Amino acid sequence: MLPLKHYSLLILVAIGLILTSLYSDDNNSQPAPAAKPEIGASVATVVSKPQSYIELGDIDSLADRGELRILIHSNQALYLPRNGRPQDIDLEMLETFAAEQGLALSLIAVDKYEDLIPHLIAGKGDIIAANMTITEPRKEQVTFSVPLDLISEHLLSSKEQPLTALDQLSTRIIAVQKGTSFWITAQKLKAEFNGLTIKTLAGEMSHDEIFDFVSQNPEYLTLADSNVVSTLEGYRQDLEVSGPLVSKRPAAWAVRPDNPQLLTLLNQFIRIEKLTNPKKADSIADWPEIKQRKHLRVALRNNSATYFLWRGKLLGFDYELLKAFAEKHKLLLDIVVPPDHEQLIDYVRRGKADIAAGFLTITPDRQQTGIVFSKPYHYASELLISSENDKSVASTTDLAGKTIYTRPSSSYWQTILQLQETVDVQLVASPENEETEEAIAKVAAGDYEFTVADNHIFDIELTWRNDVRSAMALGEPLGQGWAVRENNPLLLKQLNQFISKEYRGLFYNITYRKYFKAPKGVAKLKKGQLEFSDHGTLSPYDDTVKLFAEKYKFDWRLLVAQMYQESQFNPKARSWAGAVGLFQVMPRTAKELGYKNLQNPQIGIEAGVRYMDWSRKRFPDTLTVTDRLWFTLAAYNAGAGHVHDARRLAKQKGWNANLWFGHVEKAMLLLSKREYAAKARHGYVRGQEPVNYVRQIRDRFNAYVVLTEDAADELAANP
Repeated sequence: MLPLKHYSLLILVAIGLILTSLYSDDNNSQPAPAAKPEIGASVATVVSKPQSYIELGDIDSLADRGELRILIHSNQALYLPRNGRPQDIDLEMLETFAAEQGLALSLIAVDKYEDLIPHLIAGKGDIIAANMTITEPRKEQVTFSVPLDLISEHLLSSKEQPLTALDQLSTRIIAVQKGTSFWITAQKLKAEFNGLTIKTLAGEMSHDEIFDFVSQNPEYLTLADSNVVSTLEGYRQDLEVSGPLVSKRPAAWAVRPDNPQLLTLLNQFIRIEKLTNPKKADSIADWPEIKQRKHLRVALRNNSATYFLWRGKLLGFDYELLKAFAEKHKLLLDIVVPPDHEQLIDYVRRGKADIAAGFLTITPDRQQTGIVFSKPYHYASELLISSENDKSVASTTDLAGKTIYTRPSSSYWQTILQLQETVDVQLVASPENEETEEAIAKVAAGDYEFTVADNHIFDIELTWRNDVRSAMALGEPLGQGWAVRENNPLLLKQLNQFISKEYRGLFYNITYRKYFKAPKGVAKLKKGQLEFSDHGTLSPYDDTVKLFAEKYKFDWRLLVAQMYQESQFNPKARSWAGAVGLFQVMPRTAKELGYKNLQNPQIGIEAGVRYMDWSRKRFPDTLTVTDRLWFTLAAYNAGAGHVHDARRLAKQKGWNANLWFGHVEKAMLLLSKREYAAKARHGYVRGQEPVNYVRQIRDRFNAYVVLTEDAADELAANP
């Protein structure tokens, strides 16, 4: 029995967990994006536990082992592609290559970039895939494939102290990592500009950590590849780009010099895939040219319904459908993100994209400007949204004197204009870059009286909030389609064939349910329980958790609290994004850590704790132990990239970027707003998720501490 004095604490914690769950969404009940199908999943598998072995042989030896090991830099963090080619396309191509060879693909993350080549030479991996440029010193150690890309190097300086001329280098400090091509360039610059100083950066630093360092220390400069700079310009305004310094150099995959057969197969594969073919920036060509260039360009908005990044994985209902369409036709999918909704269709008209997607309602106005729509792939009812407490509107006549906010480019705007013909309702334009979710949040906050939302978007919101309601439907469901140019009839034909086959089919229905039909409200109330079994355990897996908690230096009770939050101790649990097991580890993460069969409790726990340890290493040990832990939990939930974005934003807001509660968590909430997400490297995130995740685990952990300490006291008193 617990001492009576602690029951009030446990009750308060339980109530807090219940209340928080009303406004939260854990991994099993979030708005449910479907998991991205893994290329070659039927062939490519990974070892069930981490294994490090030496293999120096060529393709025959790899075939005997059945595995192809890809060396990557551990800080090759996934960002949100906004302008074309995603940065993990090399890994997708290697998955296809491995599948063609009948090999499993394993990703081996190396902490320091300078260690990639030594690991390859030592036989700890078979191919380096890390945006590696071909340089003479590297050619003396490894053999490169035919080029994948052509890139140049640029100098980056802070906006506060920009580099306006190269002769200013004599008074500056350039910060680079050893083992990179930037180190070689920096040495050449130092020889040319007397007075230039070189600062060696830690090999574990990511691109953004380096950029933050330069931004916060204006006397420093750094170097970056052109393909990195192109993504940088999409979300950061605190750095000045100069250059290029040298002519473009090829980037390629690297293999050991004594693996000529593997190299030959790689080169044949690359040439067939035509990865080095230049892509036109703008094109209004139809299907034959799209097939020839092997890239399909789609304009999407970054929001929770269509396209977003979660735990290092690109997701979204439209993204999933169009990804399946692209893969069916052996095309690479390039996503471009226009700055606002109004420009979605304009991007297609101007040739910046082939398709505009994102639940675009088919309206006559939209089809009058050289644009045609596919047949509907979705139907949506437009709902009038009010605050939960506002029951003043039961019919359209009740809207007289009321005010509705929505985007002028949306179909909602046209709906309210028609309504104004019979009802004296006020219509106010909201910003074109405002997502529907933001408008709903403003209704909840009292900033907007009413707004309009499609029913499926509102369904997502109801999975985590109960402060808004649907007052009524504004008419019958409307068809929504994908927009293409009217002079692209062959592309339109392919899209219509795909929709005819997939609409309401198994893949479509599963994907739709996972996105828009997540459990709501009442089911979450069950998650407030605090349990301590008659056997004196917190979970059925205490002993296993304690084993790995000791190995990786975590409090075992915190890990049990996290495990409950992730899976409710169900080893067979599978989340909305495809995460598996007691700790809900993503399949891609499992590959990098070297695991499969995550539904095995011991493997699932070990993989989860190892990923917690990996996440912890993404944050400096100069943080307090507790705040580093809160950052780690937030990163485990949403991805380290989103947490780094939040820390950067907190600093810009004048908050303490080293404190989670009351500081960085506030910034995390802002990243669900368009004005902030547009400037974040990793884009939109529903910030309420990691905020609630950390708070719930903290509260449960504190309760577990009380339970276990009191149980120990009672055992000591009554041996």
